[in-house]
Amino acid sequence: MDAIKDFTLPFVGLKEGKHHFKFTIDNTFFAHFEFNDFNNALLNGELILDKKSSFLELHFDVKGTVELPCDVSMELFNYPIDADYDLIVKFGTPNSQITDEILILPEGSYQINVAQYFYEMVVLNLPLKRVHPGIEDGTLQSEILDKLKALEPKETHLKGSEDPRWNKLKDLL
Repeated sequence: MDAIKDFTLPFVGLKEGKHHFKFTIDNTFFAHFEFNDFNNALLNGELILDKKSSFLELHFDVKGTVELPCDVSMELFNYPIDADYDLIVKFGTPNSQITDEILILPEGSYQINVAQYFYEMVVLNLPLKRVHPGIEDGTLQSEILDKLKALEPKETHLKGSEDPRWNKLKDLL
């Protein structure tokens, strides 16, 4: 709980206008959410809270790197994260027409915890397939890559020649 305690912002005592908040997001933050897909996280979060008379505008920004294991070679690499998100906070009774960009808090609320929004921003910016940049440009040397290359299926027919199994289908045309 201590890891996300700093992400609770009391907005009642703030004057109208913009207020800046900075956060450091690391492994202890993600441990609270039981998320352990990467080894090291070094991210800087910034929140601009624009307090209006009847609602709040929140602008989230996260920059930094997370260390991911490659899905192909299991080598670790730093993946850059650069994400932003806008949220409007209104006050009243929640209704069924809520969107991802609008949050409705009950009347009388005096604080908001923004940890979940930072968490979702980072996790949603991770790639589905994590490939080391050295594999894509051919600079990574690894025993696993050498073994995968050796086990790669060999091409059995020459390019330009046709597979005889398809000839019967051509007769249907």
